[in-house]
Amino acid sequence: MITQPPTSLLRQRYEQRADPQTGEKYLVVFDRGAAIKDDPVLNKGTCFTPEERDELGLRGLLPPAVSEPPQQQARAYQNFLAAGDAVGQYLFLAALHDRNETLFYRLVVDHLEQMVPIIYTPTVGKVCERYSHIYRRPRGIYVSTQDRGRVADVLKNAGVTPRIIVATDNEAILGIGDQGVGGMGIAIGKVSLYTAGAGIHPAQGLPLDIDVGTDNPKLLADPMYLGMRHPRLRGDEYISLLDELVEALARVFPGALVQWEDFANERAFQVLGRYRRKLLSFDDDIQGTGATVEAGIRTALDRIGRRLEDERIVFFGAGASGAGCALQMRNALRGAGIADAELSRRVLCLDSKGLILSDRPSLAGHKAQIAADPAVVAGWTGAGGAFGLLDVVRNFEPTTLVGVAGQPGAFTEEIVRTLGRGCARPIVLALSNPTSQVEATPENILRWTNGAAMVGTGSPFPPVELNGVTYEIGQCNNALVFPGVGLGASVVNARWLPDEAFAAAARAVHEFVGPASAPGAPIFPSLSRLRQVSRQVAIAVGQALVDADAAPFLATSDIAARVEDAMWEPVYLKYRPG
Repeated sequence: MITQPPTSLLRQRYEQRADPQTGEKYLVVFDRGAAIKDDPVLNKGTCFTPEERDELGLRGLLPPAVSEPPQQQARAYQNFLAAGDAVGQYLFLAALHDRNETLFYRLVVDHLEQMVPIIYTPTVGKVCERYSHIYRRPRGIYVSTQDRGRVADVLKNAGVTPRIIVATDNEAILGIGDQGVGGMGIAIGKVSLYTAGAGIHPAQGLPLDIDVGTDNPKLLADPMYLGMRHPRLRGDEYISLLDELVEALARVFPGALVQWEDFANERAFQVLGRYRRKLLSFDDDIQGTGATVEAGIRTALDRIGRRLEDERIVFFGAGASGAGCALQMRNALRGAGIADAELSRRVLCLDSKGLILSDRPSLAGHKAQIAADPAVVAGWTGAGGAFGLLDVVRNFEPTTLVGVAGQPGAFTEEIVRTLGRGCARPIVLALSNPTSQVEATPENILRWTNGAAMVGTGSPFPPVELNGVTYEIGQCNNALVFPGVGLGASVVNARWLPDEAFAAAARAVHEFVGPASAPGAPIFPSLSRLRQVSRQVAIAVGQALVDADAAPFLATSDIAARVEDAMWEPVYLKYRPG
């Protein structure tokens, strides 16, 4: 078990050792007194033993009673429940995170299903909107337009050597858009999930906010706004700042994996394409979402007895996530034996203008990659030659419908019933989040298809009772993929992340769910099993990277051993003075 990252900084604070006689792991701590108590990585709170209090200069700095870890955890959980609404619970957990990281992660790991929606979606969206008003203390590192020319020096101030960096430019936060510096809430949440879900040590994850300004007029007019008060950089100015950042990341944090997060549509593809081979990096909205969707579709197909190569798939939404999912499914169909010329007739995408066809004027960028062959619409009729979602569902008769447009209520009763008439067992993934943005509720989808649809959602929903069957609604949450991808890439010292890594992640999640005979079983694994899922994903991704020559050779058994060894557990070790 790795309990600290290999950094020179941490050797000044603590160092893990093992007793030569018993093999018991312990920490040698080089600080004393309040410096230990106030260090969130080292703080044990009321669980410091009497011996530790004497040896480390802590006596008198804590209440006299010594708590056992279960008592401390129970007290923290009671306080969580008493914290009020979801935002209140988020603030309680954030405060706990700031003072005792081991206890914070113990609490989250023990209550993953309950707390992931608090520290990440959907609650984190509200936190991002109110970031400047509920700000407590800094976490992570901020690089802004005022740091041009000295970005490397700014990164050095982080004081850590991370294995995982989550970087956002704040423009496309969930379904709520440009949140300026408030997007840091997303980066913090994702880094927390790397630790809770895959065991990345708390000191090895770094949230990174790239503040290039904001086009949100409410933020610019808010006197409490904490970000840069100017319109967003665009064009060459934007790219030059990111070029400097990428060069600095490679120099200051060599080998760290960067997850690009919540970059808007075409910019997300531009950033991924420009830096994918210069820096070990991926875009979670494009590739993580794609892998998670593929996993859910594969599981649903197993449940209803259809083959992937027979699917006709429609994506409603063509932003970064929608396009990423479409490309992922085209790759999956290619792997199932579908010819390249057929892919653009089997996976269709719609944006705000309707069905994307390759003969649309001025089509460019990622939309050109996901455009459909115009031959697919031969004989169709649509208003003004455009084809909306109902036209596509009626004429194309898709077997799978995926919503990623952030258009609440887009999957109307007419559309869903039409879908059900064309396919006896449709797969319907209503993935827009937060909950207020969902295309249709699971209850309605199931009711309109008389329970025939295989349903997944982007936000958590309660079970649905219909015709005597309890339908568990699986959440298509990227947390099922990205923590394992980061862990797997890290332990094999990957050089870059090819598409094979995300195909392997999708298969690993699918295989983890496995077959289910009970009607109404979910098509995605429960978040309560996130650490087990991440372990399996990490091993599969590590193997795929080795097989693709994107990492040095390692035997499968060595990959599994490295994954196991790298997964930090939030438990207190004994301390000894340095």
